[in-house]
Amino acid sequence: MGLAIAAPVGPIGILCIRRTLVFGRLHGLLSGIGAASADAIYGAIAAFGLTIVAHFLLDQQIWLHVIGGVFLCFLGAKTWRSKVSDKSASPAGSRQLFSAYTTTFALTLTNPMTILSFVSIFAGIGLASGEVQSSLFLVIGVFSGSAAWWLLLCVCVGHFREKMDRKMLIWVNRFSAGITLGFGIISLWQAIGDLP
Repeated sequence: MGLAIAAPVGPIGILCIRRTLVFGRLHGLLSGIGAASADAIYGAIAAFGLTIVAHFLLDQQIWLHVIGGVFLCFLGAKTWRSKVSDKSASPAGSRQLFSAYTTTFALTLTNPMTILSFVSIFAGIGLASGEVQSSLFLVIGVFSGSAAWWLLLCVCVGHFREKMDRKMLIWVNRFSAGITLGFGIISLWQAIGDLP
């Protein structure tokens, strides 16, 4: 289930691919682990039947779309302006790695559709039983499946990094910036559409 939720390429996937290409596999992987952590939190909300939290998040989806949209637009603009080097990425400091983790964690948490996906999947296959042990295994499975996807993606994308020159990296950077900015605009548009 974690794999099924994580695999569709959206703004988080684009961000992880770009970070892997520009900064290296570890940076991309930690970005993916941030998303997997947020998936695990939403999986726990769905698995343990925390309906109060789920309803609160769904009631706040306008603000979550606004926060996520503004953040994606900021990341898109920052990515567009960032410089690209064709040299191997220098080892990232702990602050950069923590930032890679926290930004994708926050972006994934601001997507209320994630929790709807988990609630739908769990209910559809009869797993939202509220039994503690099975729910715990589900959450661990969601995190493991999601993390496995990000690991696979970063390893595969990192393989191409070594074959790309500076010109190709600039185009990847611009493309990912445009896609990220586009997702931000869509998120803001959805927030406007959800207004009463």
